[in-house]
Amino acid sequence: MPDLHAHLPDAALALSARLQALIRDEIHATPGRAIPFYRFMELALYTPGLGYYSAGMAKFGAEGDFVTAPELGTLFAGAVAEALAPVLRQLGADAQFVEIGGGSGRFAEHAIRRLVALDTLPARYAILEPSADLRERQRDHLQRVLPAEAFARVAWLDGPLQEPWRGVLFANEVIDALPTPRFTIRDGEVFEEHVTVDADGAFAITDRPADALLAAAVRHVERQLDTPFAEGYRSELLPQLPYWIQAVIGGLDAGAMLFVDYGHARRDYYRPERRDGTLRAFSRHRVGSDVLARPGLQDLTASVDFTALAEAGTGAGFDFAGYCNQASFLLGNGIDRLLVDLEAEAGDEAARYRLRQEVKQLTHPDAMGERFQVMGFARDVDLDHAFLAGDLSHRL
Repeated sequence: MPDLHAHLPDAALALSARLQALIRDEIHATPGRAIPFYRFMELALYTPGLGYYSAGMAKFGAEGDFVTAPELGTLFAGAVAEALAPVLRQLGADAQFVEIGGGSGRFAEHAIRRLVALDTLPARYAILEPSADLRERQRDHLQRVLPAEAFARVAWLDGPLQEPWRGVLFANEVIDALPTPRFTIRDGEVFEEHVTVDADGAFAITDRPADALLAAAVRHVERQLDTPFAEGYRSELLPQLPYWIQAVIGGLDAGAMLFVDYGHARRDYYRPERRDGTLRAFSRHRVGSDVLARPGLQDLTASVDFTALAEAGTGAGFDFAGYCNQASFLLGNGIDRLLVDLEAEAGDEAARYRLRQEVKQLTHPDAMGERFQVMGFARDVDLDHAFLAGDLSHRL
């Protein structure tokens, strides 16, 4: 397999070397000289100044490592705004919009513009972004492209809103980047994947007996699947997801949550033939299987178990509002109407072609249309209208 990082400058490689040294030091200081994989993933992605999402390299778009839906244009954010605008109307003038992980800031830009057009701009558009580098990029971008009165309502949060609040919580491609435990089955028992350092100083995988939380979560999944995992089966499982949901909603009294990510319902996620899970690395729009290579220089990601997300959302006291693929969600929330309007405003045929290609990328089954799923939850508001097309809740 080619080296996904051969193109990187010496400065980036030096940052990775510093991060590798930090991870090795933590491994050597840990009893047993091994850390759980989720801790390795946390350090690789989020170590301040060194982790993938914390250092200064471009991540999003053609010049980065991957393209997210908001990077394609205005239509994704516009359709999401169409879905959430009725909720903001129900909540009234004090409603807030909280976006988790703001990326490049382009989702916020286009969502705010559409909410202004729909006369539903919330009292505050807050971005919960742990990366200081991305915060500054988002701030610079939004200040440059938004009208002053709209930008004045944008704020960045240091943590979830702990005081009581009303509004909507939105996350696009966030859960896939949560540091996830990895488990395997050995002699019928649950083991957890750890990372150690081999004799040559390289990172290597080793397995240790799972703790009670992970072991119980694996057995819970097996009961739902009606069959135990086979010997040697290896995958991801995020028992911390309910706690993460509870944490990010903070004091949300009334409102909605909307999540977009790639993943599967549980029975599809844990198919017998998917014996090594879904974990992978991304660099320069290519997928790599060596997730231990050059930490800080590649994205690490695992697909989302949407059944687990449904359990976590309802366990947090929300009503389940719906589940469908991205194509059905966008079509059900007016992306076709938005396309017609934008085509009418386009200056030439080339611009209209780009808009049609954007819709194709967002909705075609071989692109993002079926790989990405959308799930919503509501508390004291109605969000069912957002899931009138292509309901997949029977798969959960």
